[in-house]
Amino acid sequence: MNTVDAYETYSDEELVILLQQDDHDAYTAIYNRYSELLQKHALRKTADLDAVKDILQDIFTNLWYNRHALNPTIQLGPYLYIAVRNRVFNLMHHQQIKNKSMEALQSFINESPAPADRLTREKELAIIIEKEIDELPTKMREIFILSRHAHLSHIEIATQLNISKQTVSKQVSNALKILRVRLSRFIFFIFLLLIYLFSASGLFYR
Repeated sequence: MNTVDAYETYSDEELVILLQQDDHDAYTAIYNRYSELLQKHALRKTADLDAVKDILQDIFTNLWYNRHALNPTIQLGPYLYIAVRNRVFNLMHHQQIKNKSMEALQSFINESPAPADRLTREKELAIIIEKEIDELPTKMREIFILSRHAHLSHIEIATQLNISKQTVSKQVSNALKILRVRLSRFIFFIFLLLIYLFSASGLFYR
């Protein structure tokens, strides 16, 4: 039995004590013991696998960085489950806000009496989106444009740029994450503005 395998037999409390002593094998044993279970738990709440993986990465990274502040008698399982649950709830809450923002924005556009005004708003939004795309890292931007604007498949992009299909998939995924974060902030402020405008016009009180 190698060293890492031996750690799998240790109790959570023993692993936490070793973790506080900067023991990387103890950290690995904790990750191996809980990561898959925590992922399954999180996926019962949200089907966004990429977001769940990001959450788990943050939680285990924080566990390592905050290891010296842990109580040696901490109930590790419940501690990690609560951390995952809170992160997932925050994710769902953020998604709900974004969905409401999009619904309110779409409603505002649809209720606009002048097609010209609506077209102007749509063009302004398109400009904002294109600006955010232009600010992506060079290679990521190139791949994303080929995927979304030129409508090339990941295999076609990989062939054209002489890179692997996995690299293309990862770059597109990362680009979407970046844009989702940047544009969600913009949409949230639009949502607040719409609330103000609707309230001022009495739309919320009809």
